[in-house]
Amino acid sequence: MLRRTFAAGAGVIPLAQSVAAQAKPKAKLGIDLFSVRSSNYTPFEYLDYSAKHGGNLVHFSEIRFIGSLEPDNLRKVRAHAEKLGIELELGMRSICPSSKAFDAAQGTAEQQIEKMLTAAKLIGSPIVRCFLGTMNDRVGPIPIEGHIENTIKVLKNVRSKVIDAGLKIAIENHAGDMQGRELKTLIEGAGKDFVGVCLDSGNPLWVLESPHLTLETLAPYVLTSHVRDTAVWRIPEGAAVQWVRMGEGNIGIDSYVKRFLELCPGKAITLEIIVTGARKFPYFDPKFWEGYRNVPASEFSRFVALVDKGDARTPAPPVPKEQQAQREREDLEASARWLRDFLSKNA
Repeated sequence: MLRRTFAAGAGVIPLAQSVAAQAKPKAKLGIDLFSVRSSNYTPFEYLDYSAKHGGNLVHFSEIRFIGSLEPDNLRKVRAHAEKLGIELELGMRSICPSSKAFDAAQGTAEQQIEKMLTAAKLIGSPIVRCFLGTMNDRVGPIPIEGHIENTIKVLKNVRSKVIDAGLKIAIENHAGDMQGRELKTLIEGAGKDFVGVCLDSGNPLWVLESPHLTLETLAPYVLTSHVRDTAVWRIPEGAAVQWVRMGEGNIGIDSYVKRFLELCPGKAITLEIIVTGARKFPYFDPKFWEGYRNVPASEFSRFVALVDKGDARTPAPPVPKEQQAQREREDLEASARWLRDFLSKNA
């Protein structure tokens, strides 16, 4: 595994030792394993890696990261996490049967959720994280409102099983599928007694929304989080959005994290670091608005304000496939250092 070091005083000490030497911040630092998705570790190696880099919580956002949902495997993963002092969260993918991201081969949405409830109980996760879909679900024969209604129906069908299990469903604002206002409608329609939010700070920019607005809208429902930084800037077609390491963006991630700590006390700041190239949002093209006709001008203006303040970025060269795993770890580790430093001063 990669062994990172940084300067401390007159010497250079291993990162793992430096973490242990620091006073622990009040806020929990979580690691979403999608951040290091190319490493192909075993679940035990993922846990060891996360512990080495200061993680208090590990978010298994997809089944592939935990290996299997076999009870024996789940019990072993839980035991290893407990030995390391790490809390666990478990996740799955789409639960909306009409979404283009839904995998019907795995069973009905209700069957998939019920399977995950059993796994979450075994592993000690208080939530099952999932999502509706992606930005592709904002266009097509079914409007986003229709997908929201279909997801609400699924959630109502499993309500009693979720409550009986003593768990909650955490819906992520995922890959440009819903704005904060829309996810709030989904949660309240399904029942906020058993449904809440996995709040992602990077995805609002993919749906023409300021993440600060998303946080304000969804804070009362937050169960867990995904946090990463973003750069946004003006281009002739509209806006460019690029996910970056923590502290390297221009959306005010420091004020976002500080406000998150105020509005969502006790919730983990879980890093989901995804460094990308720039994605274009050509909102000067009338055709682009097909999937965004319900966006209030007052909310869109807050997104545009971020765009207009942003500085353009030079595209980084693509990372060769054989270097992808190491680059992901470097991005996560740099972001974890930034966050630990921020929390030591602000938490």
